[in-house]
Amino acid sequence: MERYFIKPGEKVRLKDWSPDPPKDFEGDKESTRAAVAELNRKLEVLQERLYAERKHKVLVILQGMDTSGKDGVIRSVFEGVNPQGVKVANFKVPTQEELDHDYLWRVHKVVPGKGEIVIFNRSHYEDVLVVRVHNLVPPEVWKKRYEQINQFERLLHETGTTILKFFLFISREEQKQRLLERLADPAKHWKFNPGDLKERALWEEYEKAYEDVLSRTSTEYAPWILVPADKKWYRDWVISRVLVETLEGLEIQLPPPLADAETYRRQLLEEDAPESR
Repeated sequence: MERYFIKPGEKVRLKDWSPDPPKDFEGDKESTRAAVAELNRKLEVLQERLYAERKHKVLVILQGMDTSGKDGVIRSVFEGVNPQGVKVANFKVPTQEELDHDYLWRVHKVVPGKGEIVIFNRSHYEDVLVVRVHNLVPPEVWKKRYEQINQFERLLHETGTTILKFFLFISREEQKQRLLERLADPAKHWKFNPGDLKERALWEEYEKAYEDVLSRTSTEYAPWILVPADKKWYRDWVISRVLVETLEGLEIQLPPPLADAETYRRQLLEEDAPESR
């Protein structure tokens, strides 16, 4: 998976990357989906231990163009994990209260606590993406935010948060096909927003904005992982592998066994003994 990690200071040009699986990938759709299912079982166990240990905090950030699969990743990769220890935070148009504070205020409130995995479906990076593309604030404002974000993520890292940032990279043609599929199926019309076409018209502006984000905010403590996302099954496999390998690297330990476990076990067994009735 190392090939998809953006090195700190690396200049990213999306035209140099492919949204498809690499030519040397030996799996196919069926076998890769089976591998994702096996990784999901490992993730369930690791997440339960993370929650029980209550030491580590994990933040997963999902960014990408419309239809790149952020919702699909949450459904597929995290299927079966305990909802007590996994939360999803969505970042939509800021409320008036949020606008009255700095742009990171609403983000800091929902970062993970000990034992939690929190998934950001979009994130604070909207404030150097949408804000930039739509000219919502002057360049002298959003240009400062790259370093502010780096320092914010450094704070999270230094206080015990493991940060993984996934950019779901799809082609413009694949986005077109996914939008057409939504329009062709009345059951999926709710997923279509006419505003998606206006955003699609700004594709090149968004690509440039993402290139700057990937180049300027991938750090040792909060790396960006550029995930080929034209094939959903490959996208899910890459993310699942990175997650499992990262959690395994934390060397999570279950709490020590109860010293009085045998005493409690006998008490429970004695409830059914004839002499206790």
